[in-house]
This record gives sequence, C-alpha cells and structure tokens, in this order.
Amino acid sequence: MALATSKIPVSVLIPAKNEEANLPACLESLSRADEVFVVDSQSSDRSVEIAEQYGAIVVQFHFDGRWPKKKNWSLENLPFRHEWVLIVDCDERIPPELWEEIEAAIQNSDYDGYYLNRKVFFLGTWIRHGGRYPDWNLRLFKHEKGRYENLKTEEIRNTGDNEVHEHVILQGSSGYLKNDMLHIDFRDIYHWLERHNRYSNWEARVYLNLLNSKDESGTIGASLWGNAVQRKRFLKKLWVRLPFKPTLRFILFYIIQLGFLDGKAGYIYGRLLSQYEYQIGVKLYELQKFQGQLNISQTSSVTPTQSIEV
Repeated sequence: MALATSKIPVSVLIPAKNEEANLPACLESLSRADEVFVVDSQSSDRSVEIAEQYGAIVVQFHFDGRWPKKKNWSLENLPFRHEWVLIVDCDERIPPELWEEIEAAIQNSDYDGYYLNRKVFFLGTWIRHGGRYPDWNLRLFKHEKGRYENLKTEEIRNTGDNEVHEHVILQGSSGYLKNDMLHIDFRDIYHWLERHNRYSNWEARVYLNLLNSKDESGTIGASLWGNAVQRKRFLKKLWVRLPFKPTLRFILFYIIQLGFLDGKAGYIYGRLLSQYEYQIGVKLYELQKFQGQLNISQTSSVTPTQSIEV
C-alpha cells in the first residue's frame, strides 16, 4: 500500500486563472507528485483557496505585456525541488497508469524530456478523429533544459498571459510515453468560445508572421522531416496561404480525417473549428489592412474616440 501511494520526485507546474471548476479534478490526479505549483493570475474565484486546500504552492504572476509569459517565467523563477518538471493545464488529468510510466521514465538517463499524448474530450465524447489524436506535447522535462518558444506575438492584445500553443524547445534528447493524459474541460461552450476568441488574436499574428517569413530563431522550427510538432508547423506554413480555409478546415476535420465518426460532438466540434478559422482570417485581415484596429483614419492620427479596440 505504501508503494502505491509513494510520492514521485517530480515538480508540477499548473498555470491558472479563474479555474475553480477544473482545479479539483486536476489536483486530485496529481496526488502522486511530490511538489505542485499553481501559478495564478489574480483569480477572482476560489482557485487559490482550492489549490491551497490540495496542498499546492500558490504563486502570483503579474504580466507586464511583454516576454516572458507565465510558463517561461515560472521555469526561470520558481524554486523547484526536483530536476524534472511536469506541465499540466487545469483542464488536464494525469491517470495512475501514466504516473507509473513517469516514475520509470525519469530514471532513464537517455532522455532529458518526454512527449505526452492527450485525449481531448468534448461534450462528453473523446474526439478520437479529425486529426485530434494523437496530440503530442513535450510536457515532462528537466526544467533547466526546456523553455517555451517565442513566436513574437506579445504585442497583440487580449491573447492572455500564458503560453498556450507555443511548444517547448529542449536542449537534449526526448522520448515518448505510451499512456495518455486526459483533457476534460468542466466548463461550458461559453468558456470555449471565450477562450478561442483570445486564441484567434494570437493565431492571426502567427499567420501574419508566417506569411511575412518572419525570423524563426527562438522557435521549434518547421520541417517536413522533423518530429510530429515540426511537421505540423511545416504544414501550417502551407495552410496559411490557402483560400477558403474555414470551409477547408471543416472538410478536413469532419470528412477527410473522419471526424463524423465521433457523432454529434464531432460535428459540433468541426463547426466550431471552422468558425474559429473564420475568426482568425478576419483578424488577420484587420492586422494587414488596419494595424489591428476596426477603423483607422488614413489621413490623420487615430485618437481613442476614432477606433474600437479588438
């Protein structure tokens, strides 16, 4: 019994803001970790109280609108007790079988980090198709050897203070774990839409950088012959130049990648992804034509009363 409940020498990093609905299940799944940090952004709900009830160490992050964002700041500044850090979002869970694999993996001197695969659940359904699985992310690594890439989007407003779609650059070798982590958001569609409204601001800037062939130093890079994440980045460089992307995204997800096999949840998810792609396109156009403002004078300087912030 003592063996089954023994602590694993891993420090967990959880970025959070107003996550009282998701934190209990997330923290319960992390009971095997010897140390858990919740890095909060001045939550107005019970997030801090819940984190402390589960024995997590709560640290406040105050974003100044510049690099680094929350995860990189945490990797630089938190007093981790252990060499290995595990990055977990509030809507994610680490099942017991994955903990057993983590315990063995960190004893292997051949690797400095590991990719974890995610199962995404939406409307109570595992979205197994539509290109959503497998979904590899480098989440377990020696904290001194990994930092999140900088995609040069920090000047865009309303994207949040946390790295979301950025990936970890690891100074060392990486492996892959077999067991999945779970992505289960206990909030509603309103929050999904709210979150993706912010994400589309970020994505529009990423699209613009790709179209302008912006310097890729400090990123994971794009390579057709690289790992799964680098291949996806390579394909994205092609994707941003295609017409009719909202329609194409639905066709790709729902028909070509068999999203229809996930039933009604798959159909709704596909429609929402198509809407998300449309939002990105509109905001990209706004960036290209109006410097990120809904209206901008072409003959005089803009005052706060002449424009509407996105």
